[in-house]
Amino acid sequence: MTDIEFGRLVDLPLRDAWRHEAHEFTPWLAENIDHLSEVIGIPLELTGQEVRVESFAADILARNPADDSVVLIENQLEQTDHTHLGQIMTYLAGLDAQTVIWIAPRFREPHLSAIRWLNQHTADGFSFFAIKARVVKIGDSPFAPIFEVVEKPNDWDRQLTRKSREVKRDGSIGARREAFWTAYLEKHPEAADWGLRPGGASSTWLQVPGLVKSAKLTLWIGQSQSGIFLRGARGEPYEPIARSLTPHAAELEEQLGAVYAGGQSGFLSKEVNMTHVDPTQQDALIDWFETTRKAYLAALATIAEAKT
Repeated sequence: MTDIEFGRLVDLPLRDAWRHEAHEFTPWLAENIDHLSEVIGIPLELTGQEVRVESFAADILARNPADDSVVLIENQLEQTDHTHLGQIMTYLAGLDAQTVIWIAPRFREPHLSAIRWLNQHTADGFSFFAIKARVVKIGDSPFAPIFEVVEKPNDWDRQLTRKSREVKRDGSIGARREAFWTAYLEKHPEAADWGLRPGGASSTWLQVPGLVKSAKLTLWIGQSQSGIFLRGARGEPYEPIARSLTPHAAELEEQLGAVYAGGQSGFLSKEVNMTHVDPTQQDALIDWFETTRKAYLAALATIAEAKT
């Protein structure tokens, strides 16, 4: 006999963890997007929450930095319904998404059939996932989120392996990024002073004077959009930044035309429909970055001065 005490794993309603879909579940997913990365096998970088498409708002928009593709994430706290399926199709067209992730605690069979049909009949490059969300606990333990893949593209694991080999063999993605950052530095040599170094990364970070030491302003480039947002250094807590910025959130949103959001995923996000992939947009995008970067630093400096 063993003296070890065993508990029973209990499933809880998602609303025990998140009472409101838009106000609690979506922000949590955005801050913990790595959970989805692990379960589907591709890297994900958050680019926006509640992204407007006509009269609707997509829950989460991300991108796969390995190939700069757009990833749409739509989540529910209840069983799937036709309304969300229709919205997903609207977002798919309006946001130029290549990967769609639909998250819910329960999927009706017609909706799983729709996901299967889309994976079988859409053009190469499109991927659709049905992800079951669970919240579990044992006794008085903390809640634990679990994501299970219910539907995915056929031979998805083989596709991942093939894609990884293609990206490693074809350096065009990294080469385009490096060419853009090099052009940026050539046009604005002073950018080297704040840390810009040409390379194949999809983003570059710079220190924000006057705020907490971990605060970084991030400039990122994507396949169809580019943008800028504020975040903490990797591995650093975001709460100190939130304490500095939250009292000024409305003021900063209005001044910068940005979305405050907040949390581990970042603060004051702003996007532009320009991309480094199109050579004709390169100069305009560099100018947008410089103008926006200076506006952010000026606005944040005002806040820092007010604290002294």
